[in-house]
Amino acid sequence: MTASESTAARATDLTILIADDHWVVRESLRQVATSLQADVRTVEAATFQEALQMLESNPDINLLLFDLVMPGFSEFDGLRVIRRKHPAVPVVIVSIHEDPDYVLRAIQHGVIGYIPKSANADEIKRALELVVAGGVSFPREIIARARPDDTHADARPIAGADARLSSLTPRESRILGLLGRGSSVLDIAEALDISRQTVRVHLGNAMKKLDVSTRESAIRFAVENETALDAQAASSDSDGTARRGASRTPASRS
Repeated sequence: MTASESTAARATDLTILIADDHWVVRESLRQVATSLQADVRTVEAATFQEALQMLESNPDINLLLFDLVMPGFSEFDGLRVIRRKHPAVPVVIVSIHEDPDYVLRAIQHGVIGYIPKSANADEIKRALELVVAGGVSFPREIIARARPDDTHADARPIAGADARLSSLTPRESRILGLLGRGSSVLDIAEALDISRQTVRVHLGNAMKKLDVSTRESAIRFAVENETALDAQAASSDSDGTARRGASRTPASRS
């Protein structure tokens, strides 16, 4: 195998660590995960310590499906440890909790997905397809129930949010709003009828203006400022319509 072929092989291999203390859940997730593509390999852990050991002994793990309630740690304490020790491993939470606060706190800890255990096989597969493709997946119906004060003591708001919001263009606001609702880059591109590269450019510009370095931080900002982002995007649409109408008025009178 040539060097380029070896690199290509590594790029397509997918190793998923499934960490959950219930074997039935692990088996269900394994079946869905292995249906994603032919080269998926899964490893499993039934406790938090086992999960850490698996991450240490399997450096090729490139996705972690992680239960928030598992022996060996207290909910988000374990997630903090995982993110600190293995920041390069993307994390998708699989949880019995369907409270908006849990989803928001998970986002604030840098996860790329949140799957309720009530989800069916098709919903789980769709979520995993999104994150494997480089997107994010969050339960929009749960996030939509969040109140403005659904925050937590260890989740500090991004400083100067109002000022940074005003620096965003309408297109950047719309893209961030869609991102915060769990849309992938491909979903956004199709919704706005633009290319994926254009979405990435707008997202990159928005992240620079917000002074955030990761997509997870951008998602957190989008979730916490969803109403303001929607209003800014909607306002620009109204202004554009008014301007177009005004520009046609002189011609109609002549």
